[in-house]
Amino acid sequence: MYNPTVARLTYRALLGRRRALILFLLPAFLLAIAAAVRVFNGADDQVAADVLGGFALATMVPLIGVIAGTGAIGPEIDDGSIVYLLSKPVKRPSIIFTKLIVAVAVTMVFSAVPTFIAGMILNGNGQQVAVAYTVAALVASIAYSALFLLLGTVSRHAVVIGLVYALVWEALFGSLISGAKTLSVQQWALAVAQKVSGEGLVTSDVGLATAVSLLIGVTVLATWYAGQKLRTLKLAGEE
Repeated sequence: MYNPTVARLTYRALLGRRRALILFLLPAFLLAIAAAVRVFNGADDQVAADVLGGFALATMVPLIGVIAGTGAIGPEIDDGSIVYLLSKPVKRPSIIFTKLIVAVAVTMVFSAVPTFIAGMILNGNGQQVAVAYTVAALVASIAYSALFLLLGTVSRHAVVIGLVYALVWEALFGSLISGAKTLSVQQWALAVAQKVSGEGLVTSDVGLATAVSLLIGVTVLATWYAGQKLRTLKLAGEE
């Protein structure tokens, strides 16, 4: 299912000059915030959890997921270069799976790694805060990548839709409206983090079993449907 050639081309597209700049800026901003908070506030477990939850998981991870997930395939469909790839003897579900692996890897590197470093800066992993939010970033990276890869496959406005979901639904409605929290990748990831962290530092409105089921279900269904959509994409319609 994994195609090294497709992976190499996808990495090259995602880590091009413009996207790489954005990918580096968000983690750099998180680390700058963490350093400033530590200098002025000292080591505080609750403050560390607030910073990692409020910026790293709620903002940085979904934004990087949008960039990596949609960027893994959207530009190729938009400019028609996907025709070259689809004309090769490579199964279309294999293309989607490979691009998902690349998107997940990029999202994890640029979100989970700086989240852990920021947590260590903030409080030295007191109460397992750094580890908890790193695990949350890892599992969220998988679901976000699958969702936004699907968006990149079915819509030419994937980036806009992804940003609306990440910044409006997740950050606004997902934190204010009870019903919306159940449909929030952020809340699912927080449920996993809650299991790892110290008592009361991380909370989620979704139970752990439900969260894990939804994370797996959304990832599998989004990947499968993206493969089906790419399978039905006609070469004649990609001019």
